[in-house]
Amino acid sequence: MAWSLHGIPVAIKDFYDTAGIKTTGAFERFKDRVPHKDAVGVAKLKEAGAVIIGKTNMHRLGEGTTGLDSYFGPVHNPWSPQHIAGGSSSGSAAAVATGMCYATLDTDAIGSCRLPAACCGVVGFKGTYGLINPVGILESEEDPGEMIRWFSHPGIMTRTVEDTALVLDVLAERKERKAGNYFDGLANRRKLRLGVADNFRAQPEIKRAFEETVEQIRCFNYPMKSVDVPSWNPRMGLHNIESDRKAIAARAFKDIDLLLLPTTTTTVPTIKDARSNAQALSAEDTIFANYFGLLAISVPCGLDSNRLPLGLQLVGKPWDEASVLQLAYQFERLNSGEIPR
Repeated sequence: MAWSLHGIPVAIKDFYDTAGIKTTGAFERFKDRVPHKDAVGVAKLKEAGAVIIGKTNMHRLGEGTTGLDSYFGPVHNPWSPQHIAGGSSSGSAAAVATGMCYATLDTDAIGSCRLPAACCGVVGFKGTYGLINPVGILESEEDPGEMIRWFSHPGIMTRTVEDTALVLDVLAERKERKAGNYFDGLANRRKLRLGVADNFRAQPEIKRAFEETVEQIRCFNYPMKSVDVPSWNPRMGLHNIESDRKAIAARAFKDIDLLLLPTTTTTVPTIKDARSNAQALSAEDTIFANYFGLLAISVPCGLDSNRLPLGLQLVGKPWDEASVLQLAYQFERLNSGEIPR
């Protein structure tokens, strides 16, 4: 994909090392940290011709979902300064939403790319565990722990699904991808079997909006059925994570190709309400995809009663990025008034 992003402005979450440019994780102790080598993802973007325009603010060390705790100050939602932008990739969502860049390179450990994407009305994507190389996230610093190593996935934020596919074509590891070019695959019309989650927890307003969105998707005439979101017990720790990941396709995707559910459990919290709780924006509907290593995308699906964005989440079985991107693209075009190709 040489020069496929030639001249495109891209920003990098302040987790990823950038040679000669500060990489701090929004952590005061790292405020003067300047790495000598680019993270793998950053190097790939440069090789494709992208212009790295800067680093994006984030929740300190990725330890929250609000974006309010940062050495550089809090991130405000560009739709409403009184509301949070989500986290931990808060600055990335705000940057993409306001047109400061076309795309950002992010991380997603419990939903930290998808949650802010939903709050700010942009597209947030994380691939199957292992699809994008994570090497270079605060490289040579203290090991973040086994859970983060298992849960953390590189992520991408853009304004459109097409842009996500273009960036993914650059970042995806060739030996891992199961499809050709993701951008070219958007035109495919595979018959997809959709599972509509019926056991998620959410505010009544979120549930109503989700039901309306599902009705919109029915126009594609894909088979639909009600299903449960895959469950796991956090108290069990990581003892079964490898076997659970190997079994998830047969367990949860035997009769469906994609799982549909809301990205957030609530509408976007205000800064006032979220200030005292780093996890004020719940990751309950996103974290299961990190445990099972599943690919997932959040796409905008309307506005809440406060005129703030809502997100629809599409989750796919391992290595089936093409199907997730196909439906996300069709839904996006439907809502933009275009006829899905």
